[in-house]
Amino acid sequence: MKKSFGKYYKWEVLALLWVAYLLNQADRQVFNTVLPAIRDSLNLTDTSVGLIATVFNLFYALMVPLGGWAGDRFSRKWVTTLSILFWSVATMFTGLANGVVMLVLMRSIATGGGEAFFGPANYSLLGQYHTDTRARAMSIHQTSYYVGVILAGWLAGKIADSLGWKYSFLIFGGAGVIWAIVMVLRLKDAETPALETPEKDNKPGLLDGFKTVFTTPTALMLTIGFSAFIFVITGYMTWVPAFLQEEFGQNQEMAGLHSMIWTYVAAFIGVLLAGTLSDKLGIRDHKLRMYIQGAGLILGSIFLFFMGGSKVLWVLYACFAGWGFFRAFFDANIYTVLYDVTPARLHASCSSAMIMTGFAVGSLAPVILGAMKESAGSLSATFPLLGIIWAVCGVVMFIVAKACYQKDYDKILNNGQID
Repeated sequence: MKKSFGKYYKWEVLALLWVAYLLNQADRQVFNTVLPAIRDSLNLTDTSVGLIATVFNLFYALMVPLGGWAGDRFSRKWVTTLSILFWSVATMFTGLANGVVMLVLMRSIATGGGEAFFGPANYSLLGQYHTDTRARAMSIHQTSYYVGVILAGWLAGKIADSLGWKYSFLIFGGAGVIWAIVMVLRLKDAETPALETPEKDNKPGLLDGFKTVFTTPTALMLTIGFSAFIFVITGYMTWVPAFLQEEFGQNQEMAGLHSMIWTYVAAFIGVLLAGTLSDKLGIRDHKLRMYIQGAGLILGSIFLFFMGGSKVLWVLYACFAGWGFFRAFFDANIYTVLYDVTPARLHASCSSAMIMTGFAVGSLAPVILGAMKESAGSLSATFPLLGIIWAVCGVVMFIVAKACYQKDYDKILNNGQID
């Protein structure tokens, strides 16, 4: 049973975590926005700066299981808050980097490791407070991602153009430190039987989330789809700002803004629509949530095919917007689907298993696309490949949803493990 903090407190929790997630995603996008400036000032190659982003995502993926284990065993408030504080301080130190080694240590290892503890505890805490409003709350929460990358894409570029790329890291990191203090003062844990039970047997083990996800067909397919989702998004967010600078002559501020604003304004609209639709349709038939995700991947892939071939900016921006709108259909349902088919006491651990797998696969995108870019002389050739990946996964998600979703949901429901 949850503690009673007032009927509106669950919305305050959503607001607190909304800002925290905004800073989380803004922190990531700062690097992508100023990537060309870092490359040029430190005399790096496209492959080497892609490698920095790859190591970040790979280290993040490796640390996420510990984050999920901590989120199911300890106070989710403190796991979330200390994570914000750690990665924000590391971000500030990234601004002091003077070479590849320092960038890898501060950006890839320290920042990535700190962020790894945030996601599982953040989503499970939000899921604890929102049960009948879960898809809607998750969708609203996801909008902070979109606002964060738009804000960072524009503001980090503006700061870099005016003061230098180092100040972008210092300012965004400082904002995270301030918000961590607010979280200490206002965020509270919600009690569940799993957290209240002292018996050793009820405490999740480090691999319990992996066992559950990889032996549950729906959760496994969701994880495969999530991996494709993250691969494409990581490649896009790492290289598209540089694409606009190199192919269309935009400065850092404009490239950072236009690479994100069209995509994420459309995604903002799409995620609210998809979340509301999911809550309505999910009551009637749970597998429709996964159908929405599959449709998002397939329809989003169409716009990826056209991105690389466009030489007209407004057409390119329209592709950014179409892709963003339909990618939100997948976004809106990720954790709602996962929590439908996994035990409540393992939500953080199962989240971490999915996140680790997704980011381990996604971590390869920056360096692979960077190498393809160097070989082809342009990023344009990579967009069709990204479209194929999404289209295939979208089709398979429809198949698995039809065959397995209701069985997996009923199994959890019959065992009394659904929240």
